[in-house]
Parts: sequence; C-alpha cells; structure tokens
Amino acid sequence: MANTRARKNLGDSGERVAALELQQRGYAIIARNFRTRRGEIDLIATDADGLAFVEVRTRRGGAAGAPEESLTPRKRARLLAVAQEFLQARPEYAEYAWRVDLVAIELDRAGRIARLDVIKNAVEE
Repeated sequence: MANTRARKNLGDSGERVAALELQQRGYAIIARNFRTRRGEIDLIATDADGLAFVEVRTRRGGAAGAPEESLTPRKRARLLAVAQEFLQARPEYAEYAWRVDLVAIELDRAGRIARLDVIKNAVEE
C-alpha cells in the first residue's frame, strides 16, 4: 500500500510541477484530472495553438525507463478517447484545434528535477 501511495504522491507532485511549467509557457489550465469510464487526462489547457490534453509522466531515477517510453499504444488510444469525450461534454471547445501533449519529468535520486520536457503533439490521431 505504501508503494501505491508513494507513486500517487510522485504523480501528483509531477502534475503540479507540469501545470506551473505550462503556465509559464503561456498555457491556461482549464481542467485537472478529467475522468471518464475510459480513463483520465491529467491536465487540459489552452494556448495560442488551441486546446491541449496533457499527459504528465514522472519518473524517479532511470530504472523504469524514460517517461516517454511509458506511453503505450493502449494508453495513447485511451487518451484520444477521453479527449473526444471531453469535447462532447464541453461543446464550447468543439471548434478548437486540439492535440495531446506530454510533459516528461525525470527526477534524480534526491528528488530534484533532472529533466522536464514539454512535447507537443506527442500522440497523433
């Protein structure tokens, strides 16, 4: 149980860091942890290019691989499905150009950010 809690805490702190980074880059966060039966999107934001559905992947150390590597084909399909559900539920965003971005965060052993990348269009339809 402690491992699950530690992973949730790592994910939550990664999402907070990602939201701050995105805001500094001109994104406006409009939703956090949007959930449907199919899954969840960590952050939903707007920027000059439209609507961004943002998946945040945080890794500590290199043992689990790079954050980008954890975005499996199944997870990609789920993100696209949840994005479509958001657009159906929120018709005010129906005319926006949209994409799925990835924020990849790697922490060093001390828990400091070693790398933070914002990858636009990380998931293609």
